[in-house]
Amino acid sequence: KEIGIYKDGDETLNGVEVEAMSDEELIKHVPNTSVYARVSPEHKIRIISAWQKLGKICAMTGDGVNDAPALKKADVGIAMGITGTEVSKDAASMILTDDNFSTIIKSVVTGRNLYANIKNSIRFLLSGNTAGILAVFYASLMGLPVIFAPVHLLFINLLTDSLPAIAIGMEPSHGDVLNEKPREADAPLLDKKLSSRILMEGLLIAIVTMIAFYLGYSKGNAALGSTMAFSTLCLGRLFHGFSCRGNGSIFKLGIISNMFSIYAFVLGAILLYVVLLVPSLHEMFAIADLTGKNFLEINVLAFIPTLIIQILKFIKYDR
Repeated sequence: KEIGIYKDGDETLNGVEVEAMSDEELIKHVPNTSVYARVSPEHKIRIISAWQKLGKICAMTGDGVNDAPALKKADVGIAMGITGTEVSKDAASMILTDDNFSTIIKSVVTGRNLYANIKNSIRFLLSGNTAGILAVFYASLMGLPVIFAPVHLLFINLLTDSLPAIAIGMEPSHGDVLNEKPREADAPLLDKKLSSRILMEGLLIAIVTMIAFYLGYSKGNAALGSTMAFSTLCLGRLFHGFSCRGNGSIFKLGIISNMFSIYAFVLGAILLYVVLLVPSLHEMFAIADLTGKNFLEINVLAFIPTLIIQILKFIKYDR
């Protein structure tokens, strides 16, 4: 009780009591039972099976020969690397080389952080591509000129689909992953919450992209409109990489806690501006000449979706 295994209201069961129970009765008791005493290898398998029938992911730690069947049955069998028998190590899916139970917690943090980074990378990629798709669809629907040349789309895919996504995958754990509830075993990667975020963020970026296009196209120059739309989408997606690092705002996560995201943004912005500012590259990348005002409009519009998302994150998570 002093170390937190047993709490008031918990049940305890011994091997004789487990033996007398049917599988259905055991399933009813395991959610409230925190201590099992003098149980046999067969009892351990039944306890694990009861948890699994409740739809839970079950882990089992053990070091002896009698633990091997349960280690094999569990979703995650964890054997002791120093004191554990060879049989238990062979049956386990994971071995604690230091025999330290706190290492399990570190493993859970690492695993959850990897999963979160994968979801955030998917969120970044799909929301950015959604923005491009919505912009092209709107232009087609309204009978506007083609807003992106093929080389623009290639540049967007090579630049903004790669660097920020890799940086997001390198995001360190911020210590809050253990506060999240465990996800269900059959929970889809692309759930309703993530899908709505992708659509909302993609729509924001698409709106500022089309505004940039209209600003250039209103001067009777379709090439200028296309260049401004391309530049805004590229830069907007580079900014959006910061918003996809985690649930909290950039200030809660730490601006410099993931330097890879800063490197990705700086390198991406440099490559974009090289294309926009070097006249010899304009024909190759279908770029029109931009004025200082155009550059200001592009930068402001590209930053607006990230600003809105960061404000919403601050209100919802940081507070």
